[in-house]
Amino acid sequence: MNWSMQFPGNVCRIITFLLPLVLWGTSAFGSGYAVYTQGAGALAQGNAVVAHLDDPSAIFFNPALIGKLPGTQFQAGTTLIHASRKFESDLSGSTFEGEGDNHFPSTLYVTHRFNPRLSAGLGVFSPFGLGTRWDEDWEGRYIATSSELTTFNINPVVCWQALPGLSLAGGVDLLLLDATLKKKLALSPLPDGEQRFRGDGEGLGYNLGLLLDLGESLALGLHYRSEIDIDIEGEARFSLPAGTPPVISAMLQNTDGETRITLPRQAQAGLAFKGVPRLLVEVGARWEDWSDFERLRIDLDSGLSTTTERDWKDVFGYHLGGRYQLSEDLGLLAGYLYDGTPAPDRTFDPSIPTAKSQMVSVGVDLDRERYRVQLGYAFQKYRDRDKDNAVGAAEGGAANGTYRTEIHMVGLSLTWRLL
Repeated sequence: MNWSMQFPGNVCRIITFLLPLVLWGTSAFGSGYAVYTQGAGALAQGNAVVAHLDDPSAIFFNPALIGKLPGTQFQAGTTLIHASRKFESDLSGSTFEGEGDNHFPSTLYVTHRFNPRLSAGLGVFSPFGLGTRWDEDWEGRYIATSSELTTFNINPVVCWQALPGLSLAGGVDLLLLDATLKKKLALSPLPDGEQRFRGDGEGLGYNLGLLLDLGESLALGLHYRSEIDIDIEGEARFSLPAGTPPVISAMLQNTDGETRITLPRQAQAGLAFKGVPRLLVEVGARWEDWSDFERLRIDLDSGLSTTTERDWKDVFGYHLGGRYQLSEDLGLLAGYLYDGTPAPDRTFDPSIPTAKSQMVSVGVDLDRERYRVQLGYAFQKYRDRDKDNAVGAAEGGAANGTYRTEIHMVGLSLTWRLL
């Protein structure tokens, strides 16, 4: 085989996508892939809880609500997330399924009321995260085979009742991030190689909350989280098959790299109505500021750098949820959510097959004096999305076709009270 004749095209493809973080923005953000499974009770109400939530997970949704929680309260919870993803190829007509692994984002909250006007709390949760796996021989393997992101946010908050019926809150977000990305390398006529990147970083932000009681039956809640800038440092590693020519091996050496990303600002608003006996209903909206994510620049210690266009858009979501108090200690929960997507068609890719989605949820809430058990189930259906762009073409395959995603979520939260 005359390698000098075979490899110029491969060299061009490798240079095009050499820097391992090119997919980083997509894998981190997906369809505005902020994680909102932060409490089973909230999940069961479609996260329409910004104006009325009465358990410690209010630290995440609106810390101005913790002033209504008596004594000292502890809450621990977790959510099973199972995603089903399918891809139908325009090129071959074949169908590929993503690997259906499970994820368990978990939460821990503590609140304490010092007096009727002053309360404080601490939350530990995962505000962003993702896990997407495809078979290593699927059509889009040169774009992504595995994209995993884990974040941990440590969020102390303080709530102050400024006036009768008006509570204000603020807190600090210390966010830790870890990401691992994998994809295959097209080295034809040799077998595929593999590229793996792992990076981590941390950043600081803040959150603000407001609760306004508009009489006995109506409440308004507002919550804002700031953007968080994160400097990412990591390492790219390459696995190459035997017989790889020296010119290719020299280009694909293990190396350190760095980039900087900004996790978006988020704002939520909710209006809760309590005027019907035993029934509470809330409507709400959410905004996420993805429009600042226009491009991503990555620098490697080897001296190479690249800029990838993303051109993402702001995302709006809409919530409807509530509870019906079946008995003194048992509540029935239900909710609905509609969510948008930040990725335009021209930059959409399968590391996260994002699309507009709808979610329905149900749950139960058993509330005793000293303890509370909440169980929620949600089903999220993503609209079928067609990929018809050049993303991945230079690397060896664009994987154009139709992407379908469904997600099942089961959440459990346990609360203990020291009154």
